[in-house]
Amino acid sequence: MSHILEKATGDHDVEVGGVHSIDPRVRVIVMVAFAVVVVSLSKFTVLGVALVLALLIALSFHLPLARTARRVATMDAFIIFMLFMLPFTVPGEEMFRIGSLIASWEGLWQALEIAIKANAIILALLALVGSMEATTLGYALRRLCVPEKLVQLLFFTVRYIEVLGQEYQRLRSAMRARAFKQRNSLHTWRSVGYLLGMLLVRSLERSERILGAMKCRGYTGRLYALDTLSLRHADIVFAGASATTLMILLWMQYA
Repeated sequence: MSHILEKATGDHDVEVGGVHSIDPRVRVIVMVAFAVVVVSLSKFTVLGVALVLALLIALSFHLPLARTARRVATMDAFIIFMLFMLPFTVPGEEMFRIGSLIASWEGLWQALEIAIKANAIILALLALVGSMEATTLGYALRRLCVPEKLVQLLFFTVRYIEVLGQEYQRLRSAMRARAFKQRNSLHTWRSVGYLLGMLLVRSLERSERILGAMKCRGYTGRLYALDTLSLRHADIVFAGASATTLMILLWMQYA
């Protein structure tokens, strides 16, 4: 199971100590607080400071540069689309026009604001939460009183997402063995629908077998945590420094 968890989280290799030894509960709380504060900001100077802080957090957690850049670029692909669309949909002072379409400066500033916020939050998320193992994150969420059903859903999703992926690949291989080729045709869309339906049916059958096997091993609806999470002096210092930094950001915004 460990190799599946590592593959799902993708950053197991970076959790080696130092800032990574900070209590995961503290990291989750700081991440949520950082996201809430950044979303509430509107001044570009303060947003720039927040983005720099997110970069420093990512550097302190030694995130793999190439992998992190790919993940951020994936999100930025949607941001770029928004950068082109918002100036034409937000009313305001005219920047330029294309035929009857008018681009506004207000739309451009709003798009840039959203882009900076999104990049700052995703960098902090990858560093503070993305560098944890999925099991560690689940234990932290449970200790933070997140509903147990949601935590179990996280565990089972991480455990079996790879299994479902393998099942999907087997079904696709069976289709290719029958000379199936994707085209923009009714037959293709019907075949894809059958594929998704069969995947759903097989997933349901597998879940029933898994539940039966778990009940045979004494499962009663609860997963008992075996973690030994405890706050240390370093965790308190990290939480205090983070709270102070976020309050400074708010002061810069509303001063």
